[in-house]
Amino acid sequence: MFENKDQSRTSLSALGEFGLIDHLTNNFAIQHAETVKGIGDDAAVIDTKGKQLLVSTDLLIEGVHFDLAFMPLKHLGYKAVMVNLSDIYAMNARATQITVSLAVSNRFPLEALEELYAGIELACELYKVDLVGGDTTSSTKGLLISITALGVAEADEIVTRDTAQEGDLLVVSGDLGASYMGLQVLEREKQVHQVNPHAQPDLEPYSYLIERQLKPEARKDIVELLKSLEVKPTAMIDISDGLSSEIIHLCKKSDVGCRLYEEKIPLDPQLINVCEEFELDSTTVALSGGEDYELLFTVKQDDYEKIKGNPNLTVIGHMTASQDGMNLITRANTSIPIVARGWNALQNED
Repeated sequence: MFENKDQSRTSLSALGEFGLIDHLTNNFAIQHAETVKGIGDDAAVIDTKGKQLLVSTDLLIEGVHFDLAFMPLKHLGYKAVMVNLSDIYAMNARATQITVSLAVSNRFPLEALEELYAGIELACELYKVDLVGGDTTSSTKGLLISITALGVAEADEIVTRDTAQEGDLLVVSGDLGASYMGLQVLEREKQVHQVNPHAQPDLEPYSYLIERQLKPEARKDIVELLKSLEVKPTAMIDISDGLSSEIIHLCKKSDVGCRLYEEKIPLDPQLINVCEEFELDSTTVALSGGEDYELLFTVKQDDYEKIKGNPNLTVIGHMTASQDGMNLITRANTSIPIVARGWNALQNED
C-alpha cells in the first residue's frame, strides 16, 4: 500500500547530506513543548523540566567512514565516541551518557569486538561518560557502529548555530587540517604495502598527523576553558566536515556574512611540511579536510581581551552583514568567496 508510482529519480549527491536532511524532514512539525531544538544543529535539545537534555547520534560504516587496513579496532572504538561527544560539546553542554549499537559480520571474532569495546571503555573513562545501552545485530558487509550521545546543560548555557551576530569575532580551537593529512599518509602507505607487503613504513615524521586521524579528541577542555574565562560563545559548531563547510553553516543559520583571514588559520608545522611533500596547499587542506573535531565559534568583540593570547584559541575572522557574503581574505589581501568542499557523505563514487 506504500508503493510509489513516481518513477523519477534524483541523485542524493545533488542534495548533499544537509540538503537531504532538510528535504526529508521539512514537513515534520514539533508536537511537544519539551522539544526545544530539533533537527538542524549539532544536537537536539529537550526540556526535562530542569536541565536541558541534549541528544546527538552518528553512524560510522566500514569502507565509508573508516578503513580497517590501517584503523586499529581499539582506536576505532575511541574515535566513534569522540565523534559523538564533540557534538554535545559544540552545544556548550556536558556529555553524560552514550549508547552503542553494532552491526557486525561473521568475519569478526569475539576478540576483535573486545578490542573495539576497549577503545569505547577508555573514551568513557577519560571523558566521564556512562555506557547505558545499545543494540547488536548481524551485517553482511562488515562493521557498522552507531553511537548516540546524551548531555545536559542549563537552558541559558546552550549555544546553537543560529545566534551569531554581525561584528562578532570568529574563533577556532586547536589547529586545522592535520587529520586529513594523516589520512593521506595512511592511504599512501596502504598502497605501498599492497605493492610490497614486506615494506616497513617509517611513520615517525607523521606521528602528530596520524594521531589526529586515528585518535582525535573531543574538545571538552575548550568548553571548560571558556566557562573559566567567563566567555559564552554567541554561536558554535564542531569542525567535522571542514572549516569552510562549518563557516557556511554558521553564516546561513545566523543570516550573517563572514571575513576569514587566511594568515590567521592555525596550522601545525608538521602539517605544513607534509603538505609540501604531497604538493598540496595547506590552506585548502585546512578549509576542506574535515575530521578535526575542533570547535568553531563566535564571541562578542568585548570578550576579545579575555581570549587573546590563549594558546588554545585563535581569532580567524569576524562576522559581517549577510549581504557582504562569506569571504576568505588571502595573504595577498584579495577576497575569495568561501565554498564548501568538505566531506560529503552522499557523494557519488566515480
